[in-house]
Amino acid sequence: MLSKNQIKLIRSLKQKKYRLQHQLFVIGGKKTILELLNSELKLHQLYTTTLDFDVSDVLQTIITPNELHKISFLKTPNETLAVFNIPKPQPIDHNKLILALDNVRDPGNLGTIIRLCDWFGVKDLLCNLETVDCFNPKVVQATMGSIARVNITYLDLESFLSNQKGIQKFGAFMEGESIYSMELPKSGILVLGNEANGITKIIASQITERITIPRFGNMQVAESINVANAAAILLSEFKRGTRTTET
Repeated sequence: MLSKNQIKLIRSLKQKKYRLQHQLFVIGGKKTILELLNSELKLHQLYTTTLDFDVSDVLQTIITPNELHKISFLKTPNETLAVFNIPKPQPIDHNKLILALDNVRDPGNLGTIIRLCDWFGVKDLLCNLETVDCFNPKVVQATMGSIARVNITYLDLESFLSNQKGIQKFGAFMEGESIYSMELPKSGILVLGNEANGITKIIASQITERITIPRFGNMQVAESINVANAAAILLSEFKRGTRTTET
């Protein structure tokens, strides 16, 4: 049976300040939980209505569907919820492509971008302090387990970029050099901006290469594309020429 303190702790993790205080985050869904259990992330506690997990009794609590409903953040919870320790960021590898986000606010967009980093082998994702928390339950759910394989670091992005001397810093803008006409390096920093306003002026001042995804529609009236869609296109282009040279 769940105690009141357990319920209170789990429910509190919906808010960023308590995730930071306890250094814990929540994930639901058997498939994603199994993926995280097989990663380097540390399990804090598993709450499940089944006996399908190879987890020690100390770290596993069998609960009823009604108890699961009390602690789940989903409208229709499914069998299992897990609480994991938030991992400590690892050193950033400056010899490979780094993706940086400037004020990306939508949890679904961030979750998708984390999945894209995983897909394209981008190990380091940098987020400025105004970007949505990557351990927000909606973000974690959207990553489908990729959050365990991407090194995500929150920092003062303007200060970080200003200290990166001799490194190309690419920024995605509506006006810039077409991504399809460029010879792209295997290392550097690619910056994507806010869903509505793009890259902020203070970050734009640090960009050395302004790039764009050209429009091909006959009417050329679409204002922009979704930031996660832009990430997919840009990462694909950066990685296309390096596929045979990277390990």
